[in-house]
Amino acid sequence: MRGAGMKTLVLGLGNPILSDDGVGFRIARGLKGRLADREVTVAEASLAGFDLLDLLIGYNRAIIIDAIQTDEGKPGSVYRLSLDEFDAASHAPFCHGVNLTTAIRLGRQLGLNLPSRIDIFAVEAIDVSTFGEDLSPEVEMGVPVCLGMIARELDLSSISF
Repeated sequence: MRGAGMKTLVLGLGNPILSDDGVGFRIARGLKGRLADREVTVAEASLAGFDLLDLLIGYNRAIIIDAIQTDEGKPGSVYRLSLDEFDAASHAPFCHGVNLTTAIRLGRQLGLNLPSRIDIFAVEAIDVSTFGEDLSPEVEMGVPVCLGMIARELDLSSISF
């Protein structure tokens, strides 16, 4: 639920030219424009680890959207995860061995003004290494599901996807 003065960042991560790795961008783009008069910033980035910290500074809350590949996952499934759950489940390579949770913890220890609440929405991907801008059909089916989950998370029941 949003409170007065609550600045929220919705951040789509990935690489939009590596097939399913672009799902975070696709979902972020689906939210842009629909959140115009709200205290929500929607952004996209192809960053990881420490490089993400600059984008998060100054927000009370962050919702991060990314592709994920798990051992038993069904392609297109959408997960709502904590930072620790995301890092434990993800098979994505991390910049210099620093995962998102470690970067956030270190940033907080350094006194950076990072969001007190960070939620991850991850879509189970099939192919994150083939060059191409199209998502796999199964992953494409997860996009409206994730959009709806984020809209509910932000208490945006008036927005449909």
